[in-house]
Amino acid sequence: MIEIEVDRREGGIGVVVPKGRLNMVSARQLKELLGELVSSGATRVVVDLAETTFLDSSGLGAIIAGLKSARQAGGDLRIARPTATVLTVFQLTNMDKVLRPRDDVDTAFDD
Repeated sequence: MIEIEVDRREGGIGVVVPKGRLNMVSARQLKELLGELVSSGATRVVVDLAETTFLDSSGLGAIIAGLKSARQAGGDLRIARPTATVLTVFQLTNMDKVLRPRDDVDTAFDD
């Protein structure tokens, strides 16, 4: 099972921290949480992947669904601090071009 922390910040920013394995079992939970976060007004979302130890296609799909929800609501989704294992998945799928990894959660929306 995965633990997912959520932190709401000023400016409609929500920070989501999945801790553990983001796979087929836990992807649904992340997808629902991201959708609820965007629906409640946090249209700028940062997914902090520093404590995500594994990511498969289901987990990647949940993040992409969150990106779509955020953009449809007029916001965006950014990823920050991916582990080497997680970053490899983004690079192999070329999703690192769409979701450019950020070095820091606090500055993810500073560009």
